[in-house]
Amino acid sequence: MPKAIVLFFVSLLLMVACQAPAPTDTSSTDGADAEQEMSGKPQQGGFLVESISADATTLNPLFAQDDPSFRAITKIYLSLLNTDPFSGEIIGSIAESWEASDDSLEYTFYLRDDINWSDGTPLTAKDVKFTFDAIASEEVGSSRAFAVQLVEEVQMVDDYTVKFVFTDVDCSALGNLGMNILPAHKFAADFSDMVDSPENEAPSVGSGPFLFKEWARDDHITLVANPDYYKGAPNVDGWTLRVFADSAAELEAILAGEIDVGAVEPQFVSTVEDAIAAGDPLAITKSFSDGYQYITFNLADPNNAQRGYVDENGNEAFDPDEPPLINDPHPVLGDIAVRKAIAHSIDYGNLIDKVLFGQGVQAVADILPAVEWAYDDTLEPYAFDPELAASILDEAGWVAESEGAVRAKDGVPLSFTLATDAGSDTNENILLIVKDSLEQIGFEVNLDIMEWGALIDILDNQTYDAVKIGWVGLGSDPDNSWYWTYRNDDPGFGFNSGSYYNETQEANIWAARSVPGCATEERAPYYKENQQIVYDEQPYTFLYVPLANTITHTRVNGTNPGPWSTYYNVEEWFIQQ
Repeated sequence: MPKAIVLFFVSLLLMVACQAPAPTDTSSTDGADAEQEMSGKPQQGGFLVESISADATTLNPLFAQDDPSFRAITKIYLSLLNTDPFSGEIIGSIAESWEASDDSLEYTFYLRDDINWSDGTPLTAKDVKFTFDAIASEEVGSSRAFAVQLVEEVQMVDDYTVKFVFTDVDCSALGNLGMNILPAHKFAADFSDMVDSPENEAPSVGSGPFLFKEWARDDHITLVANPDYYKGAPNVDGWTLRVFADSAAELEAILAGEIDVGAVEPQFVSTVEDAIAAGDPLAITKSFSDGYQYITFNLADPNNAQRGYVDENGNEAFDPDEPPLINDPHPVLGDIAVRKAIAHSIDYGNLIDKVLFGQGVQAVADILPAVEWAYDDTLEPYAFDPELAASILDEAGWVAESEGAVRAKDGVPLSFTLATDAGSDTNENILLIVKDSLEQIGFEVNLDIMEWGALIDILDNQTYDAVKIGWVGLGSDPDNSWYWTYRNDDPGFGFNSGSYYNETQEANIWAARSVPGCATEERAPYYKENQQIVYDEQPYTFLYVPLANTITHTRVNGTNPGPWSTYYNVEEWFIQQ
């Protein structure tokens, strides 16, 4: 799952009360203003150390689904398109410019001709076509396949021009095509070596500001400056991603001056602020994430993981005009009443105040207010109401034989396992609160705190009941086909790991993507209706939009974080000696 951290600000908390904020740049508390000022020409040399909360799983962007992996990948491989760090709009990267045909079925991208791979090979349209053809290949089985679902063909017009031909209008095309591009000359032309290629763990070439040097599992990934980067060699000699599975250990390293840039959990913010007030050379930037934390439910049977929906003949169904049939629903969480009861059982205010120390706001649905034209501001956050939750369960037939007993229905106990990743006090405390709240109204909740890679594995393979996790880096387009549509319900590959399906919602997703001309006022009604559907059916329990706290050592200069990106200009960062 994507776990990237993109940042916003705390002063909006009281203004928005029960709503998630729009992305807005932020505040910085600096304990050494003079040291933060760039003095003359940027200095050269040194290794910059960034802390990450878990190890990467792969360095191949076609398979990566987690933030630690992309922290390295985005520094090694450039993408076709990018996001403006301040506006959130789509901007060029490898693609210098582009144009769409009058019917919006063709997008032609004009590539920069001054970008080379680090071995001197020019980066061309061949690499772009290769990457997207690989994403679409069933043999590769890329988790990014959702991006090219409507792409009929990728054509090389010439060495620096590439054309995407679509089967239908795709209003989310630009957002979906912002992929990191792989070097075609390092893989077999038929993709036969893609899954097991050594390039997946030790890329031999790159196009970005840094190049791979070494990966010591569960300890660090080291990158070195790319001397031939097209924007100019980075000021620092290298960049180390240091793994901290324990948040307290990460804080200790930050306070000891061992980390140049990192993040701390809410309970440690006051400690950092006190250190800054005492003169420690640190700065803290606070901003809200363009994503949310939630509990995802597996609506299909985790003991029989498969494509959750098939046609009447038992075949995989991919036609949006032919509603699929649910296959083996979850015996407990497949019941909407159970999910609605869970949503009313959580004391969100207490969770935000006591666990997040006030650094978050309750989330409502899957589109944030940042996307103003698509956001439904009429939805009220779910209220904490245990009595209502209990009555919902009673009416649905989930009853207890005696006071304090676990409820059951047709002999099935109201029991499930709730998992999250280890090393985060915040996550573990949230699970304890949820467990306690649910058990008070007749649930049995088993907790499973596991290593990050293991958590991703059960999500990917759909072998879980419920998981507390988060989406971030959602971007400025509200298209959510990659995690709600049934064609992405594919164990091992798709992001719809909960096997969610609603016929109206599914139709709306594709209708919103294919509005002729892509006018936002015509797309908006589809997204607003879908927010209501998701709100009512609760395939997720939406928890909160977190406030992220990024810590930088004041020896780091040249940073200029925007609300949509912190690392867009890493080649300009330097260490003040």
